[in-house]
Amino acid sequence: MVDEAALRAAIGKVEDPEIHRSLEELNMLRAVDVADDGSVAVLVALTIPGCPLKDKLTEDVTAAAKTVQGVTAVAVSFTSMTDEERASLVSDIRGGEERDIAVARPGSKTRIIAVSSGKGGVGKSSVTTNLAVALADLGKTVGVIDADVWGFSIPRMLGVDRPPTVVEETLFPPEAHGVKTMSMDFFVGDDQAVIWRGPMLHKALEQFLADVHWGDPDYLLIDMPPGTGDISISISQFLPTAQALIVTTPQITAQRVAKRAGLMALKVNQTILGVVENMSWFTGDDGKQYSIFGEGGGEALAEELEVPLLGRVPLVPALRSGADVGEPVSIADPGGEAARAFAAIAAEVEKLKPRLRSHPQLVIS
Repeated sequence: MVDEAALRAAIGKVEDPEIHRSLEELNMLRAVDVADDGSVAVLVALTIPGCPLKDKLTEDVTAAAKTVQGVTAVAVSFTSMTDEERASLVSDIRGGEERDIAVARPGSKTRIIAVSSGKGGVGKSSVTTNLAVALADLGKTVGVIDADVWGFSIPRMLGVDRPPTVVEETLFPPEAHGVKTMSMDFFVGDDQAVIWRGPMLHKALEQFLADVHWGDPDYLLIDMPPGTGDISISISQFLPTAQALIVTTPQITAQRVAKRAGLMALKVNQTILGVVENMSWFTGDDGKQYSIFGEGGGEALAEELEVPLLGRVPLVPALRSGADVGEPVSIADPGGEAARAFAAIAAEVEKLKPRLRSHPQLVIS
């Protein structure tokens, strides 16, 4: 005999893979029926028809049901929430009907890190992606906003294979390698260019922050565009407690330009978390390290900004090839020198606690 109360409790603890709350809490578990032969029929109400993670939900519910003694087979079927149920669910997970930036609320545990550089081509997006995965490997919940709206690349680097799910004008970001992400890449075709001025960029960032359900992650990394323009100003307004992480290469010219990103952070009263030097060396087949882009840029920048040099990342083929196929370096080359470098940087970031200060809750009309 199957203990039906135990069965419902086990299935009810299964988390929705997008919202990360239990089926019971979300009122998604609608029926659990047990036949005399121990076979189980489960009915789950999806937030929207055609949920892209239906197969994942089926696997998790089946696995949970089979932990209960006497269950011989599991059949999972689906229905959809009504409009009223969806509206109620969104209001609940947003903590009320007021549209605001949840990660900027007073008391939020989320550490927000803007990954910046003074120029393109220094591997800022690669650093953002691999640092996010390294933080997730430490057991942290992590989100990434691809704020480089002209040169978006984060979804491809992470290997995200689906767009966000939209429920009642709230977007649920897709997740890969333990990292949620939101990007213009989901909304712009391959044959389109983003040609926007400041107000439209400001509005897009507002939506990525206010209309996306990030939950309450440990970290929200923002892949900033190069330079110190409109988006940098908007981020400082939306997220007054964001910290800046500056990326440079060893090249002195790159370091001098990256310094301006640091000065921009200081100008808008952001804390600079530290500097990461990317493309620091290449290890040849002979085991010798070659400083292809020079030496000293990261250390010099850290000294000028009076912040720590958090780490140096080598130039390795797996870092480039992994970015093309959606395999971060900890996946593409686990245990390699680049993977170890990002693990060490993540550990340093985790050690550095943000400056505490109170700030007003930003409400978006």
